[in-house]
This record gives sequence, structure tokens and C-alpha cells, in this order.
Amino acid sequence: MAAIDAGRVDAGRVDAGRADTGRTAGRRAAAAARARPDAVARAGLLVWAPVWLGTGIGAWFGLRTDPGPAFYTAATLLGAVAAWVAARSTRWADDGAARPDLATWLRGIGFAVALIATGTALAGLRAQRVEAPVLAWRHYGAIEGRVVEIDRSARDRMRLTLDQVVLPGTAPARTPARVRLALMDPGPLPDIGQRVMTTGHLGPPPGPAEPGGFDFRRSAFFERLGAVGYTRNPVLTIAPAPARGAMALHRLRMRASAGIAEAIGGQEGAVAAALLTGDRSRIAEVTNDIMRQSNLYHIVSISGLHMAMLAGFVYAALRLGLIGLQAGGALPLGPPMHKMAAAGALLAAGAYLWLSGGGVPTERAFIMVAVMLGAILADRRAISLRTVALAATIILVINPEGLVTPGFQMSFAATLALILVAGPWARMAPRLPWILRPVAMLVISSLVAGLATGPIAAAHFNRSAQYGLLANLLAVPVMGTLVMPAGVIAAVLAPVGLAGPALWVMGLGTRWMLAVAEWTAALGGAVVAVPSPPPGAYPLMAGGVLMAVLTLRRGAPMTVRLGGAAGTGAALLGLALWVTTPRPDVLIAPGGGAVGVLTAAGRALSKPANAFIADSWLRADGDMASAADAAARPGWSGQRRARTTRIEALGLVHLTGKAAPAAIAAACRNGVIVVSDVAAPEGQRRGDCQLFDLTRLRRSGSVAGYLSNGSLTWITAAQRAGRRPWAR
Repeated sequence: MAAIDAGRVDAGRVDAGRADTGRTAGRRAAAAARARPDAVARAGLLVWAPVWLGTGIGAWFGLRTDPGPAFYTAATLLGAVAAWVAARSTRWADDGAARPDLATWLRGIGFAVALIATGTALAGLRAQRVEAPVLAWRHYGAIEGRVVEIDRSARDRMRLTLDQVVLPGTAPARTPARVRLALMDPGPLPDIGQRVMTTGHLGPPPGPAEPGGFDFRRSAFFERLGAVGYTRNPVLTIAPAPARGAMALHRLRMRASAGIAEAIGGQEGAVAAALLTGDRSRIAEVTNDIMRQSNLYHIVSISGLHMAMLAGFVYAALRLGLIGLQAGGALPLGPPMHKMAAAGALLAAGAYLWLSGGGVPTERAFIMVAVMLGAILADRRAISLRTVALAATIILVINPEGLVTPGFQMSFAATLALILVAGPWARMAPRLPWILRPVAMLVISSLVAGLATGPIAAAHFNRSAQYGLLANLLAVPVMGTLVMPAGVIAAVLAPVGLAGPALWVMGLGTRWMLAVAEWTAALGGAVVAVPSPPPGAYPLMAGGVLMAVLTLRRGAPMTVRLGGAAGTGAALLGLALWVTTPRPDVLIAPGGGAVGVLTAAGRALSKPANAFIADSWLRADGDMASAADAAARPGWSGQRRARTTRIEALGLVHLTGKAAPAAIAAACRNGVIVVSDVAAPEGQRRGDCQLFDLTRLRRSGSVAGYLSNGSLTWITAAQRAGRRPWAR
């Protein structure tokens, strides 16, 4: 018995020793984890490459006038000197010519200055490469061109984008490279690549609805879109589409889109076609609106989510299949199956890029996935800040204008946030029961991505979906486990005519997603309107948050943390400007067709015309009212074509229609503000009133008035835009 007891004591000591050893090992592992550099430190200078490159691009877009050759020469010389300093700093430290800490600072500063200069040069070069003629007048007559794109407008009208444009009476040197026509008659649509002719109205791309607002002219400039308009006449085909080449492949893609939509049917089929081919022309605007209100609209736009899901499914399926073949002896044990799977996933992602029709968001998603799969092939971490920084750098070099688009900002903000929380999640996940880990990961990833992209969406789109997290928790898992895998299987089986069952499964998934979107959008308070930030506030917030995220980290030197503190201050300053800057008291539409006055009940419109511009004003105010409701608000009086109101002691008259020129003479007196959508007689432009007629508004664009001390200070869209190539 004594021996047994002694044995038990010895065993207890052994167990206690093992426990001590386990606790020691755990403490050592925790200490090692704390000592291990975080994601930002591991990425090194590469993580700063897109930051400084984007700073230079953003600075170029913020200029008020076009830089000349002297600017680009100076930027090139400065960038070259800065790059030389950055390259030589390490040798200076090795030779003792500079202290190591000074050399580190010289390398970082030289790196930053060189990339900022490169960013400005890239933006200027891109603008010169894409610049094309813009129609400088209103055109009505014959319009001829080749169909290169078919899509749907926000008013549910089909649109044709034409290149190789011919406008009778317009010299080729002044003819736009591309035009876009909305079709008022929903007749048969031509095929991609066909040469067509119709009679319609064209005009230059419209300017912003208010000074500092979204400027469609800039987007159109980088798309080489020189005119937009509409036609009420049939579109006639005058030359067939080529049988080969890129247009033939495009037609094949559109036929695939039509086949998917018809096989599934309804709006679920339209959404499935958009997910696989990028063709959103079959999605009705009411469906788009429901998706926006539920924060699920990102699902119908092919982006990083879709590309990552498709590539991830193909990678996992190929890897498991190849490993199974290895285990069964069908393949040798030597080759690394994960690299072969990555290569196959890269090919699948490239095929998806073609099938989706490309586009900047899809190209951006492909580059990100290609960099990550390339990291696997090169034995590097597939998901890290290095890969994200490299992808962002490549995109900014190819398309510098992508920096100012919400798609670029939202996708990289979400990716950056998810990578930064990956470390804390890896430490927390083992403490959770295994059955709860997938749910917790989905909740955390959706919450983090929503917090990262929510302010960006609010700044660009003036709306915040309150139940977006709930909708994404219900829809995204179905997207990843049902919709995209079924889409891949359907694409594989389509050549042999067996895609039907897979498309049926895909339709179930898209039907569920639409049901979730409709249910979420119907909840009370699903959407909250957010006022637009004033110019400068959003760049301060975005740049400040990015700087703080990259510098306020464990182990960073105090000087680096001071940069993070400055970034935090900039973000708070931008937020304060957003919250405190008042909205304009008076807004005048670019052509004088509508005037909006800010009242206690909200912005009151002189008339419900120009609904697009009026809706833009109301959303920018943080107002969910419709244009008709805003026109019914108290504040205006008088006849429909001669509306009057008062802003404190100031009188304002809005005159429209053919009788306006004659009415201007009577209204233009005693400092009254007169707005007209027609040109005033030459003599009336020198009266004693504040006159905004069509002639003046064509030069100035939209106008905003700010009330201060009983008088109005006016700011025009032309003043805000400056002399840039898209605003000349």
C-alpha cells in the first residue's frame, strides 16, 4: 500500500510538473505573441506605398487649375532626388555618415516624397491619355455609332453607350469619343458591336447639382464620355456586329447573361445573371433600391467579395480533389497541391473577370485576388497587409482616378479593417466553443466591415442602412455557401448542357437574398439620411483615420505615435466640420429650373421640376422627403411660373417659361434676387437686382447662397471646380 501511495504521490508530482510546464509554455507563447511584430510592422514600408501614392493623386485632384509643364518637371525632379536620398540612406548609415535613426528618417521621408510626386505625375498622365472631345452645345439630329455597352438608368430606362460616333455637321475633331443615350421607347435592343443610327438629343455631361457636390463630368471625363442624352425614336441597325474579336466575346457574355436570367426567372434570375456576368441591365430600379436600403447592394456589384468567394471555392475544391487523388495513388506525392490549386483558382478568377465584362471594381477585385494567390505560389502569406498594399498600389498606378471613387475606398477600408482584426480574432477564437466560432467570425467580420465602410457610404450616398449588419448576416453566408459555388458548377456544366440543376440551386440563394433585402428594407427606420460633408471634411477624416490606424500601434516609436495623434486630430476636425458646417440657405439648379430655400420644415422647392437635382439637394440636406413633398412645403407663393419667397428681409423670385423675359423687368428691382431658366434681355442684366438667368447660370453652373448678417454670399459650381479638364 505504501508503494502504491508513493506511486500516486510521484504521479501527482509528474502531473503537477506537466501542468507547470504547460502554464510556462502558455506564458512563453503569450509573451512571444506580444513580442511578435504586428501586421503593420511586418509590412514595413510597403504598406505606406499606396498611402503616399494616393496622397499625391488626391493632391492632384484637389488642384483648382490644370498643372503645366513646369509643375510636372518640378515634381519629377523632386521625386528623383527624394528617391535617391531614400536609396542612399542605408549606405550612409553603414558608412557612418549618418546616425542610424537619422538614416531611417531620411529613408522614410524620401520614400514618401518620391511616391507623392509620382502620384501627381500619374494622375496628370492619366488625364492626358483619356482626354477626349466634349460636346459644347445641345445637339438634336442624327446620331450614329457602334454599341459598346447596354445598361439601365436610375429611372429604369435602358441606355446605349456608343463609340465611333458620327454627328452630322460636327467635325471629327470635336465629336465625342463616346455618347450615352437613354431609350424612351422600350423596343428591341441591338447587339453589342452593331452599328446603329437614331435621332435624338445630346448635350454635355451635366455639372454638379450644387457647388462641391458629386460632379458627373469628372466620371464622364475618365470614361471618355463626351455627351449624354435620350431618344424617342427607334434605333436602327445599319451594320452588323463583327463575327470575331472582343465584341464577339462580349456578345457571348450577354447571351450567357440572358440564358441565366431566363433559366431562373424573375428578379432572382436578373440578380444571378449580374453575379455571374456583371450584366445588371435586367435588375429593376425598385430591386436596386431595396438592396440599397438593406445595405446588400454590394452583392449585385461584382467586387472583392464575389471574386474572393469564387477563387476560394475553386481553390478549396481543387486542393481537396488533388489531395484525394494523391491519397488514392492517382497522383505522385511530390508536387505541392496547394500551389496547383492556387494556379487553378487564378485561372478561374481570370475567366470570371472576362465573364463579368471587366470594369474598374471587378478589375480591382481580380488584382487583389491575383496578388493573394500569387503569394501562395511564392510561399508568402496570402492575406496580409503586404498583399493588400501591393494590390492597392497596382490599381492606383493603372487607374489613379479610382482613388476618388467609393468602390475603391470601401473595398480597401473593409479589407484593411478585417486584416487588422485577424490577429485579435486568432487569439480569441480558441477560447470559444468550436460550434460558435463560425457564427462569431461572421458577426465580427460583418460588424468590422460595416463600421469601416459605413462612414464612407454615408459621405458618398447620404444614407445609412440601420439594419445592414442583420441583412448581411442573413444573406452573405448563403452567398458564400450556395450562390457562388452553384454558379461555378453551372459555369463548368454549361458547355455540356447540364447547368440547369446548379442554376436552380443558385436561384434559391438569390431568392433568399432578395427576400432578406425586402424584409429588412420594410423594417421601421431602415434608412437614415445623412447630410453631405462640406468640401475638405471627408479627406481630413479618411486620411486622419488611415494615419492613426497605421501609426498608433504596439511598439511604435513615440515620433511615429505623434503622427498617429495628428491623424486622430485631423479625423476629429473633419468630423467637427461635417457636423457643424451649415447647409446652403439657397440652392439654384444649373439651368435655373428649380430653386430650393432652407426653412424650418426643411428645404422648400419652388416647383417639383428637375426631380433628380431636387432629390440630390434633399439627400445632401439629410432629408428623406421626395421632390413633390418638398415643393408642397410652405415658403413659396404665387403662380406656377412666377414663384416668390422671402429669406429674412430679402425677396426672391423664380421665373420660368416663355413669359419669363418680359416678367424680369418688373421683378428686377430693389435688390430682389431673380432666378430664371431663360436668358434675360441684354438690357435687364444691368438692373438693380441680383439676376441669375440662363446665360449666367450656363457659365457658373449651380449656385449656393449662405445667409449671414442679412445678406447672401454666393458660391458657384464653377468656383468650386476650378479650371480642370472636365470642367472647362
